[in-house]
Amino acid sequence: MTAAAALPPVRGRLTAGRSLADLTWLRVGGPADWLFQPADAADLAAFLAALDPGVPVFPMGVGSNLIVRDGGLRAVVIRLGRGFNRIDIADGQVTAGAAALDTHVARAAADAGIDLSFLRTIPGSIGGAVRMNAGCYGAYIADVLVSARAVLRSGEIVTLAPADLDLRYRRSRLPEGAVLIEATLEGPPAAPEVLHARMEAQLRARDASQPTGARSAGSTFRNPAGFSSTGRADDTHDLKAWKVIEEAGMRGARRGGAQISEKHANFLINTGTASAADLEGLGEEVRKKVYDSSGITLEWEIMRVGDPQDHGKP
Repeated sequence: MTAAAALPPVRGRLTAGRSLADLTWLRVGGPADWLFQPADAADLAAFLAALDPGVPVFPMGVGSNLIVRDGGLRAVVIRLGRGFNRIDIADGQVTAGAAALDTHVARAAADAGIDLSFLRTIPGSIGGAVRMNAGCYGAYIADVLVSARAVLRSGEIVTLAPADLDLRYRRSRLPEGAVLIEATLEGPPAAPEVLHARMEAQLRARDASQPTGARSAGSTFRNPAGFSSTGRADDTHDLKAWKVIEEAGMRGARRGGAQISEKHANFLINTGTASAADLEGLGEEVRKKVYDSSGITLEWEIMRVGDPQDHGKP
């Protein structure tokens, strides 16, 4: 662990050995060497500029799409909070801090007659949504992103155009160690009442088909088809992750406290006693079974980071 004396002074909060389990939706994982919660963008930029370049950093959102392994993270984990959750609307555009929740952005935009309704059912924050090019119902961040601001590992604050990020299905190209701090989005105009009604319908459909009351991290694997569900009546289920998992006989499968949801086979859930090793191990078992069954290699959508509990032991 890097000594406190070797870390730059901050105005925010810097905590040593902070467990990350309660900061992830799956409620698993070991400690970070340090958790840094910057006061604002200037605090973050100054810290990164002064930090030893050999010290790794890991930007963490609200932990909605993350497994932190049981051994924790040998890094300074950067988690944005209240100084990064503003939502401003002007000239038909929505500018949201990276810590603003997707659902809050969707509702604020709808109030202003701007259609970002696809964000309403996406778990997590805007920073993570941009990083993963989040999307559903046939719409993606790539369709609405005007620009993003980020603090580079060097401490430089830059503005990035969509082309700079090379947004693809559940992927982006962000410089190593860069921390997204803000995004400006622009959606088509629509009547607020229409948008709110649409979002309510989307919530009902989601709750009917997904285990929203369970501890999960959203979709576990990317769809082999290379695109999200559209939600339309003519949506095809060929090459959907849940379908190939079900066909491999893994719906409801368990390992320790981890389970593949009975309700939706692309959801990995913590039934209450799972370790990160249980969850990742079950996910890898699913990948093997699907490959054996169909020849398809599923790609993880959930990010897995950190060391296993027995790292370094014989």
